[in-house]
Amino acid sequence: MKNFLQTLKNIWSIEELRNRILATLALLLVFRIGSYIVLPGINSQELAAANADGGGLAGLLDLFTGGAFNRASIFSLGIMPYISASIIMQLMGIAVPSIQKMQKEGESGRKKINQYTRFLTIVIVIFQAPGYIAASIPASARLDDTTFWWVMTTVILTSGTLFVMWLGERITDRGVGNGISLLIMIGIIAGLPGAFFQEVLAATGPEGNGLVILLIELVALLVVIAATVALVQAVRRVPIQFPKRQVGNSKQYSEGARQYIPLKVNSAGVMPIIFAQAIMFVPLYIAQYSDTQTGFIVELSNFAGLWYNVVFFIMVVAFTYFYTAITVNPNQMADDLKRNGGFVPGVKPGRATADFLDTVLSRITLPGAIFLGFIAILPVFALQAGVKQGFSIFFGGTSLLIMVGVILDTLQQIESYLLMRHYDGLMKTGKLAGRSSTFGMAG
Repeated sequence: MKNFLQTLKNIWSIEELRNRILATLALLLVFRIGSYIVLPGINSQELAAANADGGGLAGLLDLFTGGAFNRASIFSLGIMPYISASIIMQLMGIAVPSIQKMQKEGESGRKKINQYTRFLTIVIVIFQAPGYIAASIPASARLDDTTFWWVMTTVILTSGTLFVMWLGERITDRGVGNGISLLIMIGIIAGLPGAFFQEVLAATGPEGNGLVILLIELVALLVVIAATVALVQAVRRVPIQFPKRQVGNSKQYSEGARQYIPLKVNSAGVMPIIFAQAIMFVPLYIAQYSDTQTGFIVELSNFAGLWYNVVFFIMVVAFTYFYTAITVNPNQMADDLKRNGGFVPGVKPGRATADFLDTVLSRITLPGAIFLGFIAILPVFALQAGVKQGFSIFFGGTSLLIMVGVILDTLQQIESYLLMRHYDGLMKTGKLAGRSSTFGMAG
């Protein structure tokens, strides 16, 4: 405890870090306040009664927005349209030559892509907002149902999403951690106390399983969290060797340094599950517009259904390989090694090194992708085991991976500030693993 308090004191003594943390907290507070501001022309009591038994994918989307979705807040659509736009832009970067050219232009190209992503976000929200109003706000909760009200509400929802996007970018630039990731994480954490309290009431109630079962649930949750941290932090160290070098004009030679290339088992971070989750929201919107209660689309909108989880698992595995391929470049690593005189022992420099690194990366990505997919569908197993839906979401899936990934990413940034000022890091046994690219698309 003494070391922990000393670490907090060291953090507070670094002016730049202190200002960044305060700025982050202030911007997150603005986001949380905005999530409680209800759209004009909405009867909050009627809306709460209509959404009292909300669940499934709609409940999951409400989790990402910190409850703003079911409250019909000005931030109801949250940051998900921006993430959807980012997914589209990254896919276009593979198929469209002009986007590929911008990706290679460095900082200027990145700014252009971010600007296009913002414009695409506006288009997506303009289409999503009327659908959200029609499907999630019952007619009984609308005090005004005129055309002007629909247009005004669509404009407000669009502005709310753009403002949330701006908050995320400001946190990234002036705060600590990745802003988009933190906004999603704070929305998820906001629902944790209420979900846990409901689980305690259910366990201790007349029809509950008792405190022993609740304790087993908490132990299982800790095990899952530990396994998720291990997945996020796990690396395969590839040894590299640098030749002996002459020191100055003397005949002394420095010993060849033996170092490592840390290839992460989960190089894609939480992006695959975010991509897959964003796409899995599409069947929900389609099912809400459909009058039929059966069919494949309806099955895909069932959070606890077989087909939803099978498709979700496959998409997470596929996106893990996809995002790893576009974020980790073995050819670039091989070229950098060759340029600096380094080599992998037993492997020829150049093309052979690139092929070797690509093979190693493919082999370690497979178990990482499968484990990531398993964690993604783990909440359904918890639900089947008797855990309430609100609390089962935290046993895995997007919520747990985002929380673990974002917290580790933010702690890594704080640790880098401490080490730069020659303070002890956050971990006495060693440094945190390298930062994961949780939401690298944030501008």
